[in-house]
Amino acid sequence: MKSMNEFTKVGIVVSAQRERYQILVEEKLVYARLKAASYYVDSNEVEFPTVGDHVEVMVNEIGDSLITATLPRKSKFMRANPTPGMPDQVVAANFDYVFIVMSLNRDFNLTKLERYLSVAWQSKGKPVVILSKADLCDDIEEYVQQAQKVAKQAAVITVSSQTGYGMEKLTPFLQKGKVVVFLGSSGVGKSSLVNALLGEKVMETKDIREYDSQGHHTTTYRQSFFINSGAMVIDTPGMRYLHMADAKEGIEITYDDIEELTTRCKFSNCSHGSEKGCAVKAAIESGELSEKRWKTYLNLQREDQYAKQRAEQLARQQMKNKKKYSRKNKEFRKQVAY
Repeated sequence: MKSMNEFTKVGIVVSAQRERYQILVEEKLVYARLKAASYYVDSNEVEFPTVGDHVEVMVNEIGDSLITATLPRKSKFMRANPTPGMPDQVVAANFDYVFIVMSLNRDFNLTKLERYLSVAWQSKGKPVVILSKADLCDDIEEYVQQAQKVAKQAAVITVSSQTGYGMEKLTPFLQKGKVVVFLGSSGVGKSSLVNALLGEKVMETKDIREYDSQGHHTTTYRQSFFINSGAMVIDTPGMRYLHMADAKEGIEITYDDIEELTTRCKFSNCSHGSEKGCAVKAAIESGELSEKRWKTYLNLQREDQYAKQRAEQLARQQMKNKKKYSRKNKEFRKQVAY
């Protein structure tokens, strides 16, 4: 008879839908569920798996396998859970690049791009800004220049999945063994881009509505694909609004110009309001810094701080619930013993 260890393998989560996962184990796809004893019983800071995660799996040849552990991550993309009282969501893990996709129409929004960049830098993946639907744009260079001013350290690439324009510029990021996660609003062309990279239609696509420039939710759950180069691409559901979640470092990288300005203030505790010698205020008055960018920076900081406080409060509540459950469990065992 085989021991338990002989059935336990390491695999990669390639799709996550509700409570069921698809895992690539030794070049074979298996379906799996979470082992309750590993994830729900006496677990404190357990990481629930998501697409891209490396996991330990007890392989079952005749039914669903069991995921027994989530291995440490090198990168992860998180967003605050819009449902009150629920923990932050890990959307994807263990990727090398974050493709931030925006379409060259009314979806193009620099404030939104700053938000996505902050989350991408925080994830430990390297962001790449992809401006899609270039075939529908008459002034590509103007959009590129605007995006580059915001993206700074990140590459900005314009593509069209319909005509193939610019697609070759993605090759350096899609080498064998690399993992890329796609982020962007609904309808910006993520699914079309994935189809173009795969050379076949595996994702349903829907355009942004012309009358209000709003997208349809085409991808409804997280999934990944392997392209011919050997790279793995992870598609995520479109998000009309991306909540911040523990993105302090990412905000600092995205707004490094503002972070540098704050060091020039006359007083170290400057509130950047009415104080004399405020470098931020002077930069806004001179036009060096736009007031809109400054306000966005402050809004993201406040939102991130709120998300942090909410996460800490939730963690304390979960600890109380665990202690309460543990105490009741001990009392029940005593009653059964007698």
